Amino acid sequence: MNSLLGNTFILMGLGFAGFGGVLGIESGLRRRQSAFKIVLGCVYAFFACMLLANLTMVNALVSHDFSVKYVTQVGSRQTPLVYTIVSLWSALEGSILFWGVILGTYLFAFALSQRKAHGRYMALALGVMLLVATFFAFLIAGPANPFHVVSPVALDGPGPNPLLQNHILMVIHPPMLYCGYVGMTVPFGMAMAALLRGELGDAWLAPLRRWTLIPWAFLSVGIILGSWWAYAVLGWGGYWAWDPVENASFLPWLTATAFLHSLMVMERRKVLKLWTVALALGSFCMTLLGTFMTRSGVFNSVHSFTQSDIGPTFLVFLGLVLFSSIALLSFRGHLLVPQGEITSPASREAGMLMNNLLFSAMTFTVLLGTLYPIITEAVRNVRTSVGEPYFNALCVPQGLAILFLMGVGPVLPWGRPDPAALRRQFILPVSVGAGVVVVCVLFGLRGFLPLLTFGIAGFVATVTLREMFLPAFVRVQEHKEGVLTAVIQSATRARRRFGGYVVHLGVVLVFVAIAASKSFSHHTEGTLSLGQALQVGKYQVTFKGLSEGKEPNRSWKGAKLEATDGSGMTETLIPRMNFYERSTDPVGTPAVRVRPFEDLYVSLRTFSEGEAPTATVSAWTFPMVSWIWWAIPFFVGGALIAAWPSRQKRLEVKVADAETAPGARGVA
Repeated sequence: MNSLLGNTFILMGLGFAGFGGVLGIESGLRRRQSAFKIVLGCVYAFFACMLLANLTMVNALVSHDFSVKYVTQVGSRQTPLVYTIVSLWSALEGSILFWGVILGTYLFAFALSQRKAHGRYMALALGVMLLVATFFAFLIAGPANPFHVVSPVALDGPGPNPLLQNHILMVIHPPMLYCGYVGMTVPFGMAMAALLRGELGDAWLAPLRRWTLIPWAFLSVGIILGSWWAYAVLGWGGYWAWDPVENASFLPWLTATAFLHSLMVMERRKVLKLWTVALALGSFCMTLLGTFMTRSGVFNSVHSFTQSDIGPTFLVFLGLVLFSSIALLSFRGHLLVPQGEITSPASREAGMLMNNLLFSAMTFTVLLGTLYPIITEAVRNVRTSVGEPYFNALCVPQGLAILFLMGVGPVLPWGRPDPAALRRQFILPVSVGAGVVVVCVLFGLRGFLPLLTFGIAGFVATVTLREMFLPAFVRVQEHKEGVLTAVIQSATRARRRFGGYVVHLGVVLVFVAIAASKSFSHHTEGTLSLGQALQVGKYQVTFKGLSEGKEPNRSWKGAKLEATDGSGMTETLIPRMNFYERSTDPVGTPAVRVRPFEDLYVSLRTFSEGEAPTATVSAWTFPMVSWIWWAIPFFVGGALIAAWPSRQKRLEVKVADAETAPGARGVA
């Protein structure tokens, strides 16, 4: 029954998406008002079908219906309920099915929120998005169908991948990434609509920015949670290794970030229209490339799925999207005529253009390093690898340059600057940055790159905080408001500006945390007998024996360690090895003592039992590493503040679109 229902819903969704996509493009190009409501109906129907298909699969997983192919792959009667449910996205077919419901949700929310406005673009935008949905529905119905019937029916299954049920972050990290990936479909559809329409009106820019900020925020959180998961689960003492699948999520983040900055310039100075649209299209292409990397099996990675049959299909779709994007940019791009110009190299728009160029350079660097091994193997049949030294050598300088421009850009004025006033604006931030370097040296910190990073971070943080709170300070002086009231009022009146600066503070936290944790960590490893200790940084780690336990889906053995810091404070840590019934290799869980300015991280490598037990452990100290995860509220909060429309903006959009809304005069 579950197989029949699931396949029925998927085929219905495929039909609605295909019909609505063709109708949306056709009616948008011919500007027929009457078809718009049908296109909307197809969007709502596609969402309903995807939701019902996913609920059917969840029911099959929870009820242990092993007649369903996907349940036989990831289901198990011993798996706890929470991991049974989240196993929906733990393997290839289920993840594509889950992708479908997220895509349906985005399309539903976009259509519902914009259905009465932006009539010149909506049919075209929804048509493009539904064509993307058609491809994914075809994928679910065909090459990645999770609802195939299995016979004979098994009594039990293997359960989800042990790595994916080894930590609660598995519940959160993949959906965040999927919401980031899938959400890029909306700005892609909007940009394609602008090209098909041959114009990019001011009223279309606000929703374009907002519907890019939403997936960008999800993608940011997903990337950070992924690094946290790697740190908390894999036991290697790191959080980012330039793994191909890590890079796959980083690439669209780079292009989407460049797009958001370019969009600001376009809104303010009426320039970079074609470049901005190209970045929106490129961000979607990068998400497709990342999905191909993850699900085609061409990369060996702890993050990727196994070899599958959907790789060629995905590659064909990526080629079609890329060809269509380039063709439209070539034949319709000349219609997006800039209405202004960049008048000075010391202007804010010039700074943002340089920012865009740096983001593009980093995108190319990461893309080349990721794809080069595949290209050389395909062309020369030679296996090569591009490791961390390549990425660090090229991306670290580019990243520091981007960080520096985060401080320079807000100081620069729009248009032509006043040189004397500009110099005065830089005095305080530069002084703080230099002061940070001096203080670090006085505290014994050494190293050119970390000190440079801390100095630039101090410079950027000073500029950011000044730009955030200077309007509030003016309100306190002029209107005699309380500090909190002044901050709220100034932030409310300039949400985009304030939210952007909140995000910038989060970026500063990440840069500082990476520089500190990479440059000033300590590591040691040793095999310990009872009572023996090893020294790592200021900590002495003493082996007190082995311990063990059993949970519904696994058993575990751990090393009981007593960590003593320089002040004599002690704490018990138990790094573990988890044993899953249907897995031959144990999965480790490191023990981490988290403090605001330093983590003590201990991983169990091997152990031996008996009368004289031993344990081989690796121990690290990582200064400030947790600041990376603490940046999440800054990314989320800043994006929400920036994306939240003000009442005045909503009124302006309604007035601008009153004559062209589908319900008023049709699709213009």
